[in-house]
Amino acid sequence: MRRVMLCVSLRAVGPLVLTAAALAPSARADAPAPAPPPSPPVPVPAVGRAWPVGVRPPVLRGWEPPATAYGAGHRGVDLAAPAGAPVRAVAAGRVYFAGRVAGRGVVSVDLAGTDLRTTYEPVSAAVRKGDEVGAGEVVGAVEPAGSHCGRATCVHWGLLRGAAYLDPLSLLPPWLLHRGPSRLLPVLGVPPPG
Repeated sequence: MRRVMLCVSLRAVGPLVLTAAALAPSARADAPAPAPPPSPPVPVPAVGRAWPVGVRPPVLRGWEPPATAYGAGHRGVDLAAPAGAPVRAVAAGRVYFAGRVAGRGVVSVDLAGTDLRTTYEPVSAAVRKGDEVGAGEVVGAVEPAGSHCGRATCVHWGLLRGAAYLDPLSLLPPWLLHRGPSRLLPVLGVPPPG
């Protein structure tokens, strides 16, 4: 009797199993198409017209992008600058923020005609949120304390596109970034001395 019931049960369930198998996606179905490759990063336009401090200050620590969003790294560059030195906007824009963050003075400028924002710290702000600034215009002065450069005073200069940090040195055009030594050239029509 048991054998008969089992056969009857399999006969009743069999067509359901076959129908379900026919409707279910095959295990051998084509694999999903691979995701398209990420688009290349948007280049940073060289819109900078001035260094934030000095003429060509020493870079005490360069940009070290983190491997992950929250990973270790250095999200900007540290430029040597004495306390009280003027801090200038590298390019024209509008002040996005001027105030204190974690005890340090910070100035941030949205760069005109771009989706970029620069940051400078520790800086005593000479501007307010919403102010328009030109390239080379003073936005503040280097604070004597709050630097993360150890004994040296410095300005931490950052660059962001949205929430992504970029190398701020990429804002500077080659003629400003790699200015070579000055050379005197002969003046036409003037004989050389002696």
